[in-house]
Amino acid sequence: MAFITANWNPLGDAFYRQIELYDMGWSLRDGLKDCMVAAAPYGGPIVLLEWQSQRPSPSARPQLEIYSSSGVSMASFPWKSGPVRQLGWTVCDDLLAIQEDGTVLIYDLFGTFKRHFSMGNEVVQNQVLEAKVFHSPYGTGVAIVTGASRFTLAMNIDDLKLRRLPEVPGLQGAPSCWAVLTQDRQTKVLLANGADLYILDNTSCTPVTPPGLSPQACSIINMAVSFSYKYLALFTDSGHLWMGSTNLKDKLSEVETKVRSAPKQMVWSRRPKSQQPSVVLMWDRLLLVAGVCKETIQYTLDEECVCVAELDGVRIVGASRHEMLQEVPSACEDIFKIASMAPGALLLEAHKEYEKCSQKADEYLREIKEQSVLGEAVKQCVEAAGYEHEPETQKTLLRAASFGKCFLSNFPPEPFVSMCRDLRVLNSVRDYSVGIPLTHTQYKQMTVQVLIDRLVYRKLYPLAIEICRYLKTPEYQGVSRVLKHWACCKVQQKEEPDESIARAVSVKLGEAAGISYSEIAARAYECGRTELAIKLLEFEPRSGEQVPLLLKMKRSQLGLSKAIESGDTDLVYTVVTYLKNEMNRGDFFMTLRNQPVALSLYRQFCKHQEQETLKDLFNQDDDHHELGNFYVRASYKESKLEARLSLLQSAVDEYNKAKNEFAAKATEEEMKLLRFQRRLDEEKGEALLGLSLHDTLHALLSANYHKQAEQLYRDFRVPDKRYWWLKLTALAEKEDWDELEKFAKSKKSPIGYLPFVEVCVKRHNKYEAKKYVSKVTPEQKVKAHLAIGDLEGAAEAAIERRSEGEISTVLARCSPTTDRALLERLNRARSTAAKK
Repeated sequence: MAFITANWNPLGDAFYRQIELYDMGWSLRDGLKDCMVAAAPYGGPIVLLEWQSQRPSPSARPQLEIYSSSGVSMASFPWKSGPVRQLGWTVCDDLLAIQEDGTVLIYDLFGTFKRHFSMGNEVVQNQVLEAKVFHSPYGTGVAIVTGASRFTLAMNIDDLKLRRLPEVPGLQGAPSCWAVLTQDRQTKVLLANGADLYILDNTSCTPVTPPGLSPQACSIINMAVSFSYKYLALFTDSGHLWMGSTNLKDKLSEVETKVRSAPKQMVWSRRPKSQQPSVVLMWDRLLLVAGVCKETIQYTLDEECVCVAELDGVRIVGASRHEMLQEVPSACEDIFKIASMAPGALLLEAHKEYEKCSQKADEYLREIKEQSVLGEAVKQCVEAAGYEHEPETQKTLLRAASFGKCFLSNFPPEPFVSMCRDLRVLNSVRDYSVGIPLTHTQYKQMTVQVLIDRLVYRKLYPLAIEICRYLKTPEYQGVSRVLKHWACCKVQQKEEPDESIARAVSVKLGEAAGISYSEIAARAYECGRTELAIKLLEFEPRSGEQVPLLLKMKRSQLGLSKAIESGDTDLVYTVVTYLKNEMNRGDFFMTLRNQPVALSLYRQFCKHQEQETLKDLFNQDDDHHELGNFYVRASYKESKLEARLSLLQSAVDEYNKAKNEFAAKATEEEMKLLRFQRRLDEEKGEALLGLSLHDTLHALLSANYHKQAEQLYRDFRVPDKRYWWLKLTALAEKEDWDELEKFAKSKKSPIGYLPFVEVCVKRHNKYEAKKYVSKVTPEQKVKAHLAIGDLEGAAEAAIERRSEGEISTVLARCSPTTDRALLERLNRARSTAAKK
């Protein structure tokens, strides 16, 4: 325990400790001296760029170097662009380089240029004096102050919208110090001009006064905002450090540092839920920690260092060492503090004595159990293990917690198991070769998904996959996602042949769930490897993902074949529409001729949307039959008879070319009918044009134009049965019974006389119906008598024919009360018929 607390320093009611993270692996000739340094939070990478003013000659190019937090080189290249005012990192670990002319260059973790943007035209003329990179709920932002003393903000570099803030009265050049604040989803700039303090927002510049600021201060020369943007620290030329809330309404403390020169760096160090926030100030050889208790801790620095603000402390990066300065968590303080009687401390001692096989272990356990705090002791040990960086200390605490759990019957295992998993993951990413010194607090804030993303971004695919499998992350969120990123990186390796890469990707990805080969193929195409993209698309099972990319790659023929194979008509239509827009008309039609399915679907489309195109298709294919059909359909859309007849004549010509005699004859008869209808319309004034032959006959008969109807009947060779039915129906509808009777007597009816009976009954005229009953054939007599309600006649006919079925039909219509005699007669006849 003495060893663990050896580097603890008290500050008020709290303790602060330095944790050694790494012995740095880089070899820097002059350390961090004369270098612009920027380190990403959450154990992110570190970038170094030699100050342009320190170059041996103006023509010499400074070297930009990117390292992991352990000092392992990740990228290095000569800086060939303009003078840099500030370096910074995005939330996705992309490097931002803000130049003097306002251009912001974006590089990935390995120094590959991604894109750039400008902070405005005004900046080009006035140049950037100072710049800052900040993180807000909107993403990564950039703030600059120009030579015209104007501030410009870019809230989110991924959705660039520049905001030019109002002028600051009396400001000439850069302010003495400034910082970016994010409050209530609004981003503002807090700046000091001498002793005056201003807040700049979108519309106004507001002077503010920190409550309780020392009157000895003539100028505010440095300021710092906490990681959470809740607290503000101001350092004055009198050596006083003011600490309070960022809304400048509450003062936490004011500490006299006894150092009047401006610190090189000033950052907040505050553990979440801690009531003892502090500020870390760094000068050339001095590191000072000032707390709200007005006490300070001083550390002597033996080399040039850089402070990096973190969620739960401050990282101190030097040329030889990388350390973490943080407030000692309460769980660790309770367990390891000298002479502590906290439950966790007693349980740790009990376990140590148990490992020595000492009876003192039982005494410690009894004391804990008497106070009924064994559960709390286990929780303290589990929590403290998460805050420790050394694996041996973690194991000691977890073994003590496991030992205490043995004496509890209902302690939930989840916190212990979860902490073991978390620490195994953390220890693996803290390894020197990986170089991500995350704390447990940062890990929980970051989430596993973000950690996996960062490992993938660093191309640490095996470790990312192992962590996903160990944590049993769903495949589509874990292993599959990592493999997809690996494949996208693999296709960019230009030294390997296409076949080799396609095979490697196929073997590695196999049947992994949730992987879209089309995305990998799209990346290959972006890299100029079209053939590789096509090979990768062969592994994509979804045609809907294959086809759009094939079209993008100008492989429309292959895309059409894939769309047809899928059986998805919408997809085929998509490709056909694309081909129609991209090709000339002749090539387009020739392409469709080689794909019958696509041609058929396109014809269906043209039939409803583009009639003229359909005609062109038939012409090109010499499809005379379909051309004839096209002219017939087109004729029905014409209102003028001459135009209609002209189209029908064209149809006849096409049918003759197709040797379709039936269709040609039918079309000629249609033309003959149209001319006949036109003549009748002109002579009689009847609106017959456009009616079918059947309807025309019916209309003529209904209008008493029997002569014209007869002519039509003969000219078009209408079958006798159809004509008799038409005339019978028309006369009955008119109730022209005399004409109907004449018609019946004109010659023998080809349809019989039962229809005459039925139409008369339908028109409620049984008197007329009776006239035709006698002419009905014997087989239909019973039906005719029943139709007019003549039961006696029906019975006579049924008995005469000795048909058991007809007798039964008549019996079913008889009433037992009124037709008793008839019933008896029919029953006797049925019995006789049955015997035979």
